[in-house]
Amino acid sequence: MSLNRLSIISLLFLFVFCNYNSKEEFVLKASDFQKTIDGKVTNLYLLKNDKIKVYITNYGGRIVSLLTPDRYGQMGDVVLGFKSIDDYLSANGPYHGALIGRVGNRIAKGKFTLDGKTYSLPINNNENHLHGGPEGFNNQVWEVKAVDQSSISMNYFSKDGEMGYPGNLDVQVKYSLNNENELLISYKATTDKSTPVNLTNHAFFNLAGEASGTINDHLLKLNADHFTPVDETLIPLGENRSVEGTPFDFRIPKTIGRDLNQQNTNTQMNYGGGYDHNFVLNKENEREMSLAGYVIDPKTGRRMDIFTEEPGIQFYGGNFMDGSDIGKYGKKFLYRESFALETQHFPDSPNQPSFPNIILLPGDIYQTKSIYKFSVAD
Repeated sequence: MSLNRLSIISLLFLFVFCNYNSKEEFVLKASDFQKTIDGKVTNLYLLKNDKIKVYITNYGGRIVSLLTPDRYGQMGDVVLGFKSIDDYLSANGPYHGALIGRVGNRIAKGKFTLDGKTYSLPINNNENHLHGGPEGFNNQVWEVKAVDQSSISMNYFSKDGEMGYPGNLDVQVKYSLNNENELLISYKATTDKSTPVNLTNHAFFNLAGEASGTINDHLLKLNADHFTPVDETLIPLGENRSVEGTPFDFRIPKTIGRDLNQQNTNTQMNYGGGYDHNFVLNKENEREMSLAGYVIDPKTGRRMDIFTEEPGIQFYGGNFMDGSDIGKYGKKFLYRESFALETQHFPDSPNQPSFPNIILLPGDIYQTKSIYKFSVAD
């Protein structure tokens, strides 16, 4: 099916959502996602199978909405998002559901040295560079290359010097939904000059549904014996620290909120305002696809398993959500009512020789995959 025909079809869609907590129904119009930004056109696209629907926009390559059933078959929207491109443009939080690059997470003081040259990047997170900078991939319009009922492929060409990074970087990302209720995100990139690359997706989840209350009662398991401790600006200290005997031990499932009372007594928890740390995933072989962990909402029974080829995963517990953003259901995004689990290489890797390498060389291909699988817990 041609892209032109698909665009025409998308004009006809009226996406009706139901917030199952309030039973209030409203209509999200595809036309609210059709906008021209810097000469590029944005739109809204639907991926679906028999159980799951995923709505994606090419503005920032964002997951706008993901509807999946609970134990009673009731659909719920488990990804935070907005009802229009204008809302994304004006949002206080810039990363909702977005593709992140050129380098996800933080780079200390926005500087790194590569091939004898020091590069300076924009500072947008206290004294550090975060998620590719203020005009990172999350704020770019991606070119849709192919789309059908179950997948969408997008491309972004990041020019040499963009946000201070060296090299022209050609990036391809594909979202695909299979019959196992898995959302697969495949990343691929090439460059003409050595450059750091660390791509991820920054969806915020609440398995009870968007704006449906605390996530502190969600059960979380992470297959990680170690995490990377940070300084007060959330830059790693350069070590892998055991989770044993700390609030960071999720090897046996526990509620997200169980150990949050240690925020004032545990230095690492205090620095992050709770959980905002990279976990070192247990891997038998480098780059193998393995289970990073899972989350279960005990109220609805919804379960999300995350598999990845990446060596780490950043767990963020919604510590900085302050209600300043209002989502597509007309409700505020509040403190600790969502979480992110970002599959990734480690933060500040260009400045940390002991961390897994993120430098992509000309002639090499950056490739990685992550899977978010949705089911109902037993």
